[in-house]
Amino acid sequence: MTKFVLRETALHLLTRIGEQGGYSHVLLDQEIKKNNLSRKDGALLTEIVYGTLQKRDLIHYYIEPYIAKQKKMKPWLKWLLYMSVYQMRFLERVPDHAVIHEAVEISKKRGHKGVASLTNGVLRNVQRNGVHNPSEISDPLERLSIQTSHPKWLVERWAKQYGMETTTKMCEANMHHLPMSVRVQPLRISREDAIDQLESDGYQVKSSVLSSQGVIITEGQILHHPLFLEGKLSIQDQSSMLAAEMMDLKPDYTVLDACSAPGGKTTHIAEKMNDQGRVMAYDLHSKKAKLVKEKAAQLQLSSITAQQADSRHLQDKHPEASFDRILLDAPCSGLGVLRGKPDIKYHKKEEDIFSLRSIQDELLHEVSALLKPGGKMVYSTCTVDRHENEEAVKYFLTHHPDFKVDPSFSEELPEPLQKSQGLNEYGIQLFPHQWDTDGFFLTRLVKTASE
Repeated sequence: MTKFVLRETALHLLTRIGEQGGYSHVLLDQEIKKNNLSRKDGALLTEIVYGTLQKRDLIHYYIEPYIAKQKKMKPWLKWLLYMSVYQMRFLERVPDHAVIHEAVEISKKRGHKGVASLTNGVLRNVQRNGVHNPSEISDPLERLSIQTSHPKWLVERWAKQYGMETTTKMCEANMHHLPMSVRVQPLRISREDAIDQLESDGYQVKSSVLSSQGVIITEGQILHHPLFLEGKLSIQDQSSMLAAEMMDLKPDYTVLDACSAPGGKTTHIAEKMNDQGRVMAYDLHSKKAKLVKEKAAQLQLSSITAQQADSRHLQDKHPEASFDRILLDAPCSGLGVLRGKPDIKYHKKEEDIFSLRSIQDELLHEVSALLKPGGKMVYSTCTVDRHENEEAVKYFLTHHPDFKVDPSFSEELPEPLQKSQGLNEYGIQLFPHQWDTDGFFLTRLVKTASE
């Protein structure tokens, strides 16, 4: 793919994600596969798209003085300027003159001479005159919001919940793409053998301290490696691996995964149980339930049954006290995964947090009745908002006195987490800047055994 076509592709993706709400990780993956991009081209396309999204508001602040007189600008032109300035300011290996030239050519192709002239003028001004420094902004919350391209309402919310220091660290971490981590399928390969094979093939990897199955890829494209293609490795963030690690599983258990797609945690549960016992996996959407089936087949796991169902009505499908263990990885705002899905921070609104919380409350109430006395339930989210995490657990415990936070939960966490800043009486909050992972909340609840 020529660099011109690659930048046209990046512009198409950015406009679609930014204006129509498409999911960046899904659309990027589809585009790379559809065009069979080389590793180098795929990496550059990913860098331009993710980098531009991660720094959108900062880039807008940079160019605002040069576009202030424009009454209305077509979305594609706005995103063309954003992605061009991103390359000029943050990608040293791409010469400014090449970025400007190709941006002008794209403007000519998509618009007219006046649009091409505007594009050239804005980018030449950035090149010659530089940009305003957001450190000049006096309001510290607004300054952090612009510097790290997070909506001000979100910065304000985090600052109230965690203070300015933690909020700053979170926002800064979200400006950098997350290292990829994978999980070995231990019934087919050991972590040691997987690491040896990857290192011998030129990959730079290290063991995760959060999961005995986790491997962090610091250099190398794992999607092309035979271990991944053969289903001996699966992509999963380290924080997400904690869910199955903390379920205290045994091979003969019957386990419910109430919100299972795309199947990373479901298959991890089956692996921890040596593919014995029974794992019932549900998802609200039939297409997503199918993804869980496909994931299980890819990893050669036969103990998983995946079906479509609204888990707010699972008592219609199962009698009370049916399961030894339950995982409720609840639908949430996703504010912990901004490093890998930066578009989320622009699409979410504060009211979304409250509407999602009502769903979380319904799910907790419904599935808790399905747990056997003495059984354990893990509740997890990929967000860092206390309303969806600690406050949801507190509310549940208040209304379900037969449950409590498992007293042994904190002792069984991986050793590095046992003195974590995020550990509290309701569970543990992982922050994106702490372990180079997603932001993730996790707790384990136990149901009082019958007398």
